[in-house]
Amino acid sequence: MITRHRTIAAVAVVGLVVAGFQFSGAAIANADDVPSVPPGTEASASAPVPVKPDSPRLKLPQGGTLAAPKVLDLVEVVEDLGGEQRRQETNETVMMALQSEVLFPEDSAVFNAQAAARIQAIGNEINQSKATRIRVFGFTDDQGSYEHGKELSKQRADAVHAELSKTVTNPGVVFDVRGYSEDYPIADNSTEEGRKKNRRVEITFPRGAG
Repeated sequence: MITRHRTIAAVAVVGLVVAGFQFSGAAIANADDVPSVPPGTEASASAPVPVKPDSPRLKLPQGGTLAAPKVLDLVEVVEDLGGEQRRQETNETVMMALQSEVLFPEDSAVFNAQAAARIQAIGNEINQSKATRIRVFGFTDDQGSYEHGKELSKQRADAVHAELSKTVTNPGVVFDVRGYSEDYPIADNSTEEGRKKNRRVEITFPRGAG
């Protein structure tokens, strides 16, 4: 069974700073720099047609002014009932988040029996989208030390990258592989249900033309 959560962002009229993928020419890019915003939340929507703030056609109430320009993405999130797999789409990207429990044994970066098939399915979708820029980010909950979480989350991201590399056949593909430990939680770490969602690997790639 699948639960669907849809978030539609309001779009204002002008102005946008686009933060997209940045990669080197190597097959894999590893970086320790901290992103300016949580991974996967960068704006990617295209700016709409400019509107003059003093245009009488805006029909603003007397004394009213146009709000500061801002563009937000349209975001759709689909999550299966147990939260083991989560798909988030914006105007420009697809992000697949897999809970660590469906990929690895506890405190391990070695795939379990069912994990490879899930990763291969995502790799096939990446091939269909003709994506050549792929991010593989690992995350943990806040249990244990931050340093151990960073090492484990990077090892798990490396393992998913290695499996994807067997399936993704697009020429010139570049992977950005990182481990973020407990940074950027998507759920409440005070409950086991929330911690399970935070222990995850995210695979993000640009949407295809179709």
